[in-house]
Amino acid sequence: MKKLMIAAVIGALSTTMLSVATDAAAQTATTTKPAAKAVAKRPQPRRLIKRKENPAKEAKVDPVPEGAEKWACKDGLAFEMKGDMKRDQIVTVHWANKNYNLPREATTTGADRFHDAATGMDLVVIPTKAMLFQDKDSSRLADECKTTAMTQGAPAPTQSNAINKVN
Repeated sequence: MKKLMIAAVIGALSTTMLSVATDAAAQTATTTKPAAKAVAKRPQPRRLIKRKENPAKEAKVDPVPEGAEKWACKDGLAFEMKGDMKRDQIVTVHWANKNYNLPREATTTGADRFHDAATGMDLVVIPTKAMLFQDKDSSRLADECKTTAMTQGAPAPTQSNAINKVN
């Protein structure tokens, strides 16, 4: 008896769907205007607890340090650096709306390296270019970075270049 009842319900639903589908097909065939392409919106997940907006935290942008020099990099990237690499032990790099104070690290290669272990920012400057690295995910953030003077042929303002000029 249950099987007979289920078969009857399925049959009734099938015939209803068949008649509705043919009516819908007939309506779209008689329409003369082209239908606008519908863009399906993804349903937004609902939050159980609404988070209060904190504009002070979300809009935190460090200003570019006054007197900073712009270093233009490959792929349209750039950073600003304040400090004299020839003599300063700490330089300030403005990258991605944040200021990073990078202390000098001694190298045996002659390159100037400024690295902050806390933030993972690493700036390496050789006579022809500068490179900015991020230690946390071992990525190169910016490459082929040069100042305006360097693009005109001057070497990078590094400590090793300053020593070579004295000798």
